Amino acid sequence: MGRPDPEAVAQEVFVALADPSRRGILAALAAGGPATATQLAARLPITRQAIAKHLALLADAGLVVAEPGERRRIRFRLDSASMKVAQQFLAALARDWDGPLTALRDRLGDPRQAGPRGRQV
Repeated sequence: MGRPDPEAVAQEVFVALADPSRRGILAALAAGGPATATQLAARLPITRQAIAKHLALLADAGLVVAEPGERRRIRFRLDSASMKVAQQFLAALARDWDGPLTALRDRLGDPRQAGPRGRQV
C-alpha cells in the first residue's frame, strides 16, 4: 500500500475544518493538551455525544489521535501530519496559479501601475 493521495488527505482536512465545532475542539486540544470527550465537553458549549462524533471525524481526517488513558478512558491529542499534507497541497496549488496569474496580469496590464485614466504610467 502506497502513500495516501495528498489531494484526498487535503479534502478530508478541509471537510473537517469546515465545521466551527470541530475547529473549537482542535483549538481546545491545542490550548489544553490531550483530553477526553468528557473533559472537552466541560470546556466547550457542545454535548459529550456531539464531541465524540466530531472527534471520530477528526480522527478519520488524521487531525487527532486517540490514545488510551487512565481507567480505560480514551484521550485525544492533536496530530499535525494531515494538516502538513493539506498545507503542502495548498502551496502546490498556489505555485500552479502564480504563473498563469502573473501572465494574465502582464497581458492585461498591472492595474497598480495604471495612471488616473487607466493608462499605463
